[in-house]
Amino acid sequence: MRHARRRVVRRVTRLAAVGGLLLGGAMVTTAVASEPATPSIGVPFTAPPATGEGTDLVSRLGNTRTAGSWIDTSGRPVVAVTDEKAAAEVKRAGAQAKMVSHSMSDLKSAAATLRSAPRVSGTSWALDYKNNQVVVRGDSTVSASAWSRMTEVAEGIGSFVRMERTEGTFTTRLNGAQPILSTAGRCSAGFNVTDGESDFILTAGHCGPDGSVWFADDRGRQQVGTSLKGRFPGDDYSLVKYDAGRAGKGADVVAVGDGKGVRITGVADAEVGQQVFRSGSTSGLREGEVTALNATVNYPEGTVSGLIETNVCAEPGDSGGPMFADGIALGLTSGGSGDCKAGGTTFFQPVTKALTELGVKLIVAKSAGGTGAAPAPSASQGAASPGTSAPITGTDVSTLLSRLTDPRNVGPGMLVIGGSLVALVATRWIRAEQDRKAYRQYYSATWG
Repeated sequence: MRHARRRVVRRVTRLAAVGGLLLGGAMVTTAVASEPATPSIGVPFTAPPATGEGTDLVSRLGNTRTAGSWIDTSGRPVVAVTDEKAAAEVKRAGAQAKMVSHSMSDLKSAAATLRSAPRVSGTSWALDYKNNQVVVRGDSTVSASAWSRMTEVAEGIGSFVRMERTEGTFTTRLNGAQPILSTAGRCSAGFNVTDGESDFILTAGHCGPDGSVWFADDRGRQQVGTSLKGRFPGDDYSLVKYDAGRAGKGADVVAVGDGKGVRITGVADAEVGQQVFRSGSTSGLREGEVTALNATVNYPEGTVSGLIETNVCAEPGDSGGPMFADGIALGLTSGGSGDCKAGGTTFFQPVTKALTELGVKLIVAKSAGGTGAAPAPSASQGAASPGTSAPITGTDVSTLLSRLTDPRNVGPGMLVIGGSLVALVATRWIRAEQDRKAYRQYYSATWG
């Protein structure tokens, strides 16, 4: 009976130890597969939240009484106005007013005249609200004779058209912000969007024509999806439909390098003077300022209008990557001049227009109340709901190794596994000792 009880105890102990190993393994697997318990801030944001108040005032007062708005260094909206009554209304609304000579109608008319002139590759123009001017730039590829012809057009419009030569060349940034590759070259993923049935990557239209197949690796083994509904030139956006149909976990996060990411909470239009961030698969995370809106760029491949002009640098391969501020999606990297050593000008396709034209919605983070991560429509950056500039909400998009070394994620499971292993080893050792003792007792009678 005593030996039978010992066998029963040993078996129960072994079964408990094995069960503990299985339970601990399941706990570790669950911890690794889940999101980190406490998301860390991915980017030290410094941009003041834009309220959209200046844009609202411009819309309400009209194009003949205003000439755009921007954000000053303290984060307050400034509105360019053409008459004293408009200035008084702006001040009553709590914004600053600046008297200017030319209205928004004048600026847009000048841009339309430039657009109707013979196209010159390597040139661009944008509405400079702060200086109440239209700025025309020509890169190093523009010949002296072509620049002279454009200067004549500008002089015919008026003195508020400013001509500037710039170094480098205006090119698309082909070859987020994760890299995606196809036979057309390398681009960067922008933002994840959905039409309610399938999920897509929103990226630049110049990255590849409809039907382009994209991969996550340079050997063509990890297929991501296929391009469709792209537009370039004219605009610069396209969708890459996920082969699996869904974006999966982390669809509301854009990568910013070093295993970090930033949660996207909404979408809005950019404002002049706004501090922004751009992420791309070549140059990583970069910071700068929106310098102008409604920019037109004459790339070698064609003309794109309605772009956001910034002084953020970008390099080949950054195309399609996301531009954002305070978790708000603003633009997709289109092209520009210069690089991240010398600096330069970079243009972005506004996300709001791309979403409208494509009939999709941005996939955003859950609200603070946990009401779900349903796609949110465009929203003012001042509202207190998903789609606004909420407090900074970055997340650690860590690798498997970093999760395994995080005791908060896998500590309990590893503790169960460790205890089970100790119990199993102890059981085996006790059984071995008992066997050796029985062996000695059985043969001791024959020893001399």
